[in-house]
Amino acid sequence: MLQPKKTKFRKAFKGRIKGASKGGFELAFGEFGLKAMEPERITARQIEAARRAMTRHMKRAGRVWIRVFPDLPVSSKPAEVRMGSGKGAPEFWAARVAPGRIMFEIGGVDAGLAREALDLAAAKLPVRTRFVQRIVE
Repeated sequence: MLQPKKTKFRKAFKGRIKGASKGGFELAFGEFGLKAMEPERITARQIEAARRAMTRHMKRAGRVWIRVFPDLPVSSKPAEVRMGSGKGAPEFWAARVAPGRIMFEIGGVDAGLAREALDLAAAKLPVRTRFVQRIVE
């Protein structure tokens, strides 16, 4: 599972994901990609599940690039605990994904197989997504 080796702070503020993605909105590595269409936090487990679904469907042919990294620690308090007494312990890691962000890229396979693989990956994610393809000139 993806997570940072070390961070400056153990716990982070929740924050809001506002506006369109500032970067990472164009294909950089592969010919096909999966683009997020709404703001959301995506957990390391969801990223891993999507990656596994893609690589399994492609029978390990081609190449997969993961363009998001879970660097946000998400904390929560245990069930049935009273208010107060500080913030909970970090539970999992998440990536903030803004609309327009390319999350995964695929190269080295044909368009039909890439679309099927990315559709399977999209089913594992909590955001609406769009299949994008490099424009060949």
